[in-house]
Amino acid sequence: MFNRLVSTRDDWALTVIRLVLGVVFFAHGAQKMLGWFGGPGFPSTMQLFSQMGIPGFLAFLAIAAEFFGGLGLIIGLLGRIAAFGIVVNMVLAIALVHAPFGFFMNWQGTQQGEGIEFHLLAIAIGLGVLISGSGPLSRPHQWIWSLVPRPCFEPMAQLHGTAAVPAAARRLRASDY
Repeated sequence: MFNRLVSTRDDWALTVIRLVLGVVFFAHGAQKMLGWFGGPGFPSTMQLFSQMGIPGFLAFLAIAAEFFGGLGLIIGLLGRIAAFGIVVNMVLAIALVHAPFGFFMNWQGTQQGEGIEFHLLAIAIGLGVLISGSGPLSRPHQWIWSLVPRPCFEPMAQLHGTAAVPAAARRLRASDY
């Protein structure tokens, strides 16, 4: 199950879309969570969502999905889970807030709010990561395994009197996540 979750194709286009989606959503999440980049910060964002009629738990999940999902995509850690959170966040943003304002963003300032075009792009990119994986340079769990020296597994083999334990450990370390 875990292997399916973190498996990916060796396609650099996936790395590009993962990083772009991650940077965009980390920046938006940092505005809402920490007040960075001119954002309001967590308390003000929660209050704003409350004024818009969005329940507190959905507001918290939206902020967490943007901030931690963006960070996870940048690092390359559990990209499918991060992309799923962002996709769900964008679907809910369309359904609860942006659908009444039409397709286009409010470039001229003539609408009451923003349309859904940004959200659709984010959903499409997120689905790309969700379906195909995060691409190369997205396997920090492999880097962690590579730091464990192989002799660490040999005492297990001596204890059990078989070479099967180190072989299993080598298969686990070398498996293509």
